[in-house]
Amino acid sequence: MPHNATAALEDCYERARAGSYGFFASNVTHFDVLVGLLRGSASVDSDLVVQLGREEAAFFGDGDPAVGLDVFGAALDGLAERHGVDAFCNVDHVHLPDGFGFLETAVDSGVPDSVMVDASAEAFERNVELTAEAVDRVGDDVLVEAELGRIAGVEGTTETPDDEAFYTDPADAVEFVDRTGCDLLAVSIGTQHGVASGRDLDVRPDLAADIDDALRDAGHETPLVVHGASGLPDERIEELLDAGVCKFNKNTRYQYEFARTSADFYRDHADAVRPPDGIEDDRAGFFAESDWEPDKTYFHPHAVSGAVRDRIASVMGDLCELTGSAGETMRSER
Repeated sequence: MPHNATAALEDCYERARAGSYGFFASNVTHFDVLVGLLRGSASVDSDLVVQLGREEAAFFGDGDPAVGLDVFGAALDGLAERHGVDAFCNVDHVHLPDGFGFLETAVDSGVPDSVMVDASAEAFERNVELTAEAVDRVGDDVLVEAELGRIAGVEGTTETPDDEAFYTDPADAVEFVDRTGCDLLAVSIGTQHGVASGRDLDVRPDLAADIDDALRDAGHETPLVVHGASGLPDERIEELLDAGVCKFNKNTRYQYEFARTSADFYRDHADAVRPPDGIEDDRAGFFAESDWEPDKTYFHPHAVSGAVRDRIASVMGDLCELTGSAGETMRSER
């Protein structure tokens, strides 16, 4: 699907909201993660929402976010067509006001179908002001997701300590959407960015339901978003789907799967890559004077990349089944 596909993404969220299913919006930190996500979505006939922030854009552009957006957009379009998947791009966590320049760069690139602007660290009135300005600058070119409340944990280079996090108030949510015109609302209901193991998170599906009810009563059909979904148990995801959440951000899980799969692969095949004791580690001479030689079957980068892609695809397929997006691809109607 060529970008920009904002109208199609809006339809996608409307269908999900009406059907009480959702999507794991998946941050892409590496090319192999992107391929795995597309494979996994295609395997269960699910549409896909992928995300990248400024840091990821800079990574894909070797330090230049603008180049990275173009590179990522081209890869996403080509591979989505290859796998027969409707794949949408969200630019994640554009922190305001400092990120206005990158916001314009992202929109001008034509790559994102939506942008997530984040002024949640500011007081309510300032958050409203900055978000409304972002909505005005973007216009109808892309959907705008905004955040109300503060979610604990680390997102990129921004850290919110536990004692500074707070829940989203339903009445504030209605006023916020009224005054900003945002298209999606990320709410703080007790989840946490990053690794949450060992923490007693008080996740509140009941609060998400109250926010959803308040918005509907005010005439807003605004999809709710939950950030920090890595590590949430399946039953909590199901409760949040029932509460009106149709987008869950997931990033840390894929980073771990990438690292863990790579670590396991090279541990299992270490003898094919590293010389045994007593053999000179002649990397520069490529072991020309040794009876031992490395095995290209395992040191070729495609070998470990294939393992990573397969693992991410398996994880993504299971997640699509969990949120109910499996079998709901809009391509089946065309």
